[in-house]
Amino acid sequence: MSGNPRGAAVVDGDVTSTPADPHESFVRLEREIGLLLRRSRAISARLARELHPDLDGAAYGLLALLADAGPLRASDLVARLGLDKSTVSRQVSSLVALGLVDREADPADGRAQVLTPTAEGAARLARIRNARRERWEADLSGWPAEDITVLGELLARLNRLGEAREAGTVPPS
Repeated sequence: MSGNPRGAAVVDGDVTSTPADPHESFVRLEREIGLLLRRSRAISARLARELHPDLDGAAYGLLALLADAGPLRASDLVARLGLDKSTVSRQVSSLVALGLVDREADPADGRAQVLTPTAEGAARLARIRNARRERWEADLSGWPAEDITVLGELLARLNRLGEAREAGTVPPS
């Protein structure tokens, strides 16, 4: 990425000067994102077990979202993650039972509840995130800092697009 011509293609980590075929670019993008998502699910399952041996992989993402954007209602988790309400309910119940998340009355509506990580849940999550960040730093130590910055920016753009699509605010292409 760093210093590459705008039309350059990257094949197996090597930059080529030939512009890529647009269709083939989307085929490769789908394949690579699919691989990334499969690895992410496996990693989430492992990280969840590190948080607590009885924790399901999906619950790791819920706890991370609560730490980053909380306090949130369960309905907010459903909307943000695009998960089934029963799945979120089951995962939240597990996090609460394991002492990793607290339920409190919503200050804006006492009939509803908001979810926040407990001190223990936040501390365990912080330890795992620090270890994961250190692993990224080690794995990508040979990459130019500019490439890492660009990758982070592109992933953020992709995530915002996905969030907007889930919210129904992106018109179909």
